[in-house]
Amino acid sequence: MAAVTPELGRAQRLVVKIGSALLVNGAGLRAEWLRALCDDVARARGRGTDVVLVSSGAIALGRQVLGLPAGPLRVEQSQAAAAVGQIKLARAYEEALAPHGVKTAQLLVTLDDTTDRRRYLNSRATMQTLLGLGVVPIVNENDTVATDEIRFGDNDRLAAQIAVTCGADQLLLLSDVDGLYTANPKTDPAARHLPVVQQITPEIEAMGGDPISGVSKGGMKTKLMAARTAVAGGCAMAIAEGSVLNPLSAVASGARVTWFLPDTDPQAARKRWIAAMKPKGEITVDAGAALALGQGKSLLPAGVTAVSGRFGRGDPVVVQDGKGARLACGLVRYSSTEARAIAGHRSDEIEGILGYPGRAALVHRDDMVV
Repeated sequence: MAAVTPELGRAQRLVVKIGSALLVNGAGLRAEWLRALCDDVARARGRGTDVVLVSSGAIALGRQVLGLPAGPLRVEQSQAAAAVGQIKLARAYEEALAPHGVKTAQLLVTLDDTTDRRRYLNSRATMQTLLGLGVVPIVNENDTVATDEIRFGDNDRLAAQIAVTCGADQLLLLSDVDGLYTANPKTDPAARHLPVVQQITPEIEAMGGDPISGVSKGGMKTKLMAARTAVAGGCAMAIAEGSVLNPLSAVASGARVTWFLPDTDPQAARKRWIAAMKPKGEITVDAGAALALGQGKSLLPAGVTAVSGRFGRGDPVVVQDGKGARLACGLVRYSSTEARAIAGHRSDEIEGILGYPGRAALVHRDDMVV
């Protein structure tokens, strides 16, 4: 049975990664290319697609402003260049999207933001809120504070992690290559382009090479690592040559790319991930709450009759009825101490009990497997 290739125009939530070599050249920012890209982003949003941009380019822009030499930079030089370039980068996206009535937000993240569960949940909640408000987040690694030990190291893998975090169904890596080949097409005339990869096998991984551009960090190896992360999270990923104007339109019109196919969808992958976690506590609910869970609703504090175990925000818990029968498992939005304090109370009473505003749901339906 032939694989069904995803269509960019049908994406519900699309993450686009922009490489430095596409956005910045020796003369500075490629303003015309950026405007054309943002035209594509506006059209995608007009079709109802949520769009997140993961953009390189801050260090490349900053080093030009600061007059830093070509070649590798010391850590402190990279951080200084990022601090200067990030302002220019964010302003450029804001100005390119503003004529379309599109608002932008800047999100700077580090590896710790995805490995620490609480920070991961905060990042996910922020992203979901921004997208719900119609904002296009512009994401980059926080190079002003990241060091080699606490960094992604390239925006291919960052983009894949962001795609999984926000529940994207498609990820597009715009780069200086038009996909995966069986060998480096610049050195091997017999290299064959692969339009679809259904499974990332050791043979596929062996096709990765070194970066071609002197500006971008990521090579095909990092793109394959990104693909593995994306498809495991239920997100289809494409590698496309992005230097043409309106690169999203080009891909949607049939430009040559390589698609990596997931075996599930983002929501199912997330549910599977949650279901595999070891619970750190139990939440007992009344009959009304049990009925609501069965109807696909979130768990509110009012329906909770007991809390056991010790857990923090974002930890997995079991939800059970009064007889101990397991009803669901999910990621809790309060610590065990907070959960005991608000158990049995209405959501509008939470602030009065805890002394600060809280979330309405104890376990949200998006973070729960029934």
